[in-house]
Order: sequence, then structure tokens, then C-alpha cells
Amino acid sequence: MLQINKNNLSKDQSPYLLQHKENPVNWQVWSKEVFDFAQEKKMPILLSIGYASCHWCHVMAHESFEDKETADLMNKYFINIKVDREERPDIDFVFQSSYQLFNQSGGGWPLTMFLDENGIPFMAGTYFPKIASHGLPSFKEVIVKVGETYKQQKEEIIKQSSIISKSLELRKSSVLRQDIESILEGIITNLDKERGGYKGAPKFPIFNIYDTLLHFFNKTKKKDYFVPIEIILKQLCSKGIYDQVEGGISRYTVDENWLIPHFEKMLYDNAQFVLLTSKYLEIKKNDYFEKKVIQTIEFINKNFLNSEYNLLGSAYDADSDGEEGKYYVFNYNELKDIKDIDQYFEIKPEGNWESKIILQELKTPPESIVVRLKKLREKKNKPFFDKKVQLDLNCLWISALISADKILPNQNYLKTAEKFYEDLEKLFLKDDRLFHTNSKTSVFLEDYAYTIAMLLDLYDQTLKPNYVLKAKELCKKTIELFFVKEKNIFQKNIISKNDIFHKPIDISDNNIPNGNSIMLLNFSRLGMKHESKELFESLNSYLNVYKPLMASSLKAIDYYKSIEAKKNCTDNECLN
Repeated sequence: MLQINKNNLSKDQSPYLLQHKENPVNWQVWSKEVFDFAQEKKMPILLSIGYASCHWCHVMAHESFEDKETADLMNKYFINIKVDREERPDIDFVFQSSYQLFNQSGGGWPLTMFLDENGIPFMAGTYFPKIASHGLPSFKEVIVKVGETYKQQKEEIIKQSSIISKSLELRKSSVLRQDIESILEGIITNLDKERGGYKGAPKFPIFNIYDTLLHFFNKTKKKDYFVPIEIILKQLCSKGIYDQVEGGISRYTVDENWLIPHFEKMLYDNAQFVLLTSKYLEIKKNDYFEKKVIQTIEFINKNFLNSEYNLLGSAYDADSDGEEGKYYVFNYNELKDIKDIDQYFEIKPEGNWESKIILQELKTPPESIVVRLKKLREKKNKPFFDKKVQLDLNCLWISALISADKILPNQNYLKTAEKFYEDLEKLFLKDDRLFHTNSKTSVFLEDYAYTIAMLLDLYDQTLKPNYVLKAKELCKKTIELFFVKEKNIFQKNIISKNDIFHKPIDISDNNIPNGNSIMLLNFSRLGMKHESKELFESLNSYLNVYKPLMASSLKAIDYYKSIEAKKNCTDNECLN
């Protein structure tokens, strides 16, 4: 039975929701019952979306959600719902898209959405401070203002908010012939030619773009496609975004020089880093990059392991002991007695970030110095680890290991990949139904798409037929669950189980390449000519409108066209 006047998060399995179980806010879990109650009581909804390792989510929680005065206002004016974006990426996608529509800018986390009693958004924000600052009103001011406005203008708000679903519909172009390379070159013009990433700050690795550039370099041998990849890898490996002590990269940097990371470490970033670097190394040998691949794989396999399932968790927090970056940075006094350390890292008494030192590599240090640095780390408390196992991200990691095995066969990465797959199969693939996380409550397009891609990667490397047979089986299931026939495209969540005001159809790349582009690659690799043709035509029709956001689709579309042109393809098979 729904208990609306209490915090109801304690029984949920999400690490993020459990972080908020003691809040004085009467948090509810996303459910039909909650929305039915809102309609019955004609109350608006405050929807808060975040994830367990999110720094600014923690800040807002400490400032506002743990504050009784703020919580009382939230409980007075709203029904409050908390959502873990990693458990429900479909909800996050729809409301991030809504935020972008309202504000004409990118969103982020925590995402703070105000919904009418029908669950449709009418106002959107991200982080709100406890006290008004930096041009942002205080969260308490926002609550009262929005709450009172809804009371006074409810009918008008509901009328206006009903328009948003139509506004979120994807727009197709009637021009179907696209010059793919010219679109790609247009994207390249926005890249920072000196530092990599997009121009300015903050700096994200944008792996999907560089992976697509690599695809077209392999096809055309144009140097213009290869040089940006070398630039970004040099930056990612030597600057502060890379953990020079233990390995692995952080989510992004707040500055344009890749120095000051947002210190959280995500599985999806590190998987894509290993993938991109390994693919680069297939083309051009580089001992320095090889070392970073080996170090990162060792770090992830050891430190991201959820021992209960022998699979990988999702992320490490940016904070430890309530302080951002504390685990990763050093004081000058900690480092000054390490002999010759200033030959290998930029070490200054004044530090390079808030009087602390973020390590940047000048040249590769000897193992003795790395050992000393690790010992200093061991004295500190590690950041919180989100051990939630996500199917799509574990599949992405297995694909990364397979790619690394091609250039580092002596490291036994293929053996490790097959072992991960065995454990993944036990948890997620025993029945004819996949699940997104170990909570086994939902599943999404990306889970099927990345599982199929991983199986095809395993087949390519081992030639074991069971992998490709399973991939074909899952393709059929993906079509059954997610394919929107009238639009010839896949929906992000199961069509028959959509519980959001808008159908989430995603063609843009975010943290990982979108599921539609991956499915086009999967169909093409499997020689599923009819299915790949339908999806190709659909994705192609969106390019003119959404081309800056569709880098992975450029790769998939071009790959499809290349496969289609092969004379040795039969009606049923193109796979070698």
C-alpha cells in the first residue's frame, strides 16, 4: 500500500536511492501508484534524477534534501519522486530532452523537474543551491514560487505542458541522400585542434566521435581523420584526467587543459578509452599508449569487480570523506621527499589546484616512484564504489578486452573476456529475457544491442558458433520488444511497458553510442539485409536535423553501405 507521507526509498535496491533513504523528504519510487495518487489529489510532482557517484547530487542532497526546513516545503507543495538514472535511463533520457527543450541548453545531474499532476513537465532545472548564489535562486525560493504558481495557474500550466510531448517528437528530413564524410568534416571543425575534445571547457573525451573518425581513417587513409585521435590520446594519457598512480580516466575535466578532473571514474568511459586506444594501436604501435591500456585494464578488472557476481560495478565517486578529489590529489609535503619525482611529474609547492597537486606526467616514471605514490594513497579512504552491475556496460568492457587482446595477445585478455561472459551469462542470459542491472527490474535497448555486439566480437575472435547463434536469437528478441514498426526505429524501453508520458526514441549519442546505431551495425554484421535496410533508411532520414549528435550513426550508416556493396553477401549472411 502506498504511503505518501513518508520516505519510501529504504526497500529499493538502487545505491543512489538508498543514499537518500534517511532524508526528511517524503521520497517516492517511480510507480503508477504514485502518479495515480497525484492525479487523484491534483498535486504537482517534483522529480529528482541522479546517480550514486554524482558529486553535485551529493552537494544538493547535503544542502537541501537533508535539511528539514527545505524538506517540509517540498512535502507541502509536491509529491516527490527520486529516480536513479542508471536504473532507468529511459526516464532520464525523456526528462533530459525536456530540460533541453525548456532551456535550450544541455542538462546534467542532479536533474530537477517539476511535473503537473499528469506527469508532464512544465519547468526544469538542475542543481539549485541552498542559498541564492551565482545567479541561481535558492532551492527553497524555487519550491515556494513553483508551488504557489501551480496552485494559481494550474489549468494554464496543464494546457501548456500538454504541448511538450509533441515538441519532443523527432523530426525527419525529406532529403535522404547524405554526404556522410562532409557531415563528419563539419563535426571535426568543432574540435579543439591543439588539445582534443570540443573547444573550450569543460572537456569531455567524446569517444563516439573519435571512434567514428578512426572508422573513416581505416576506410579512406585520410590523415585529417587520424591526427585528432593522436592528439586526444596524448592528452588523455598524460594529463590530470588520467589517474597517473592507479590508472583509468575520470569523467571529464572542468578546464580546457585536461588538468582538473571531475574525479568520478565511470566504467563506460574507461571501456571506451581502452577500445579507442586499442584500435589506434592496431594501426600504429606506441609503447606509451600500450602501457596505459595495460594499466587501465588492470585497474578496472581489480577495482571495479563486484565479487558477488564476478562482474564489474558502475563507478567510483568523486568524493571521499565528504571532499571532492581528496583520494586522488596530493600535498606538496607528501611528494617533496620522493627522489627525482619532479623529473616525471609537474610538482610545485603552490600546487596546481586549490593548493593541492593533481599529477600530470612529464615522462614515464620508474616503478619505484609509482609504488611510493600508491603507498601514499593507501593511507586514504577510497571513494564510494557503486557496485551496481549494468549489462550494457559489462558487455562494452568485454568488447574492450577483446579489442585489447588483438594488440596485446600475451596479456590473455581474450581468456578474461570469455570468463566475464560466462559469469554474465549466469546472471543475465540464462532465460530468454535480459535485464539491465542485477536488480532485474528493467531492460533497455542498449542492453540487447551491446550484448549482441559483444557476442559478435567474441565470435570474430574465437570463431565459436555458439556466440553468433546467440546473437541472431537476441536480434529477433530485440525486434519483438523494442522495434516501432510505423517509424522503423527502436524505442529505448520495452514498447509494451512504457510508463513515461513520451515514447523514448533515442538517436543521439550520450555517454555511450546510442542503441539504434549499434543495432544497425549488428544487423549489418549478421547480414540481416531487410532489417538493416529499414533501420538505415530511418537513421539516414534524421541526419540533416540531428547530425552533430549522431557520430556513431555516421559510422553505422557507412558500414551498412559498405556491406551492401559487397558482392559476396548472400540474402542471409555477410558475416565472415
